[in-house]
Amino acid sequence: MSKGVNKVFLLGHVGKDPEVRSTQGGNNIVNFSLATTDRQKQGEQWVDQTEWHNLVAFSRTAEVIRNYVKKGSQIMIEGKIKTRSWDDKESGQKKYRTEIVVNELTLLGGAQSRDEGNATSRSGSPCPSGKSANANKAGSDTQSSPSSYGDNYDYSDTEITDSDIPF
Repeated sequence: MSKGVNKVFLLGHVGKDPEVRSTQGGNNIVNFSLATTDRQKQGEQWVDQTEWHNLVAFSRTAEVIRNYVKKGSQIMIEGKIKTRSWDDKESGQKKYRTEIVVNELTLLGGAQSRDEGNATSRSGSPCPSGKSANANKAGSDTQSSPSSYGDNYDYSDTEITDSDIPF
């Protein structure tokens, strides 16, 4: 069987402040929604159609999102589609959630553009505007439950310092 491609690029606005939680090992996970809008002409009028996407990020990227992304922020992400399932504790029914696992993040607009801003690289050092923060992909290809996200990654070198601030 040949290998497939699961790659998503989204540019949009964050719908609500990101929700941060930690695993039992103290690793950060952030969930948030992103709105993308497509404009189409229907008759004589242009109509905006908004699509909402559920996003999740881990490790260093989760920390950058936690610190610098809020409702209304414009961002661009690269990631992959992942559907996870679980049994509802109350009804016993199988539940599904499709989300985008963020591998790369670019902060757009806001203070970054006013100050010729910076994003952070995977190493945590500042890089020129238009660059991105990368999530370490180790162990993230096979997780299917929220508690297993990121458990295979060594987070010991992901401490945030003042030099990480992109503006």
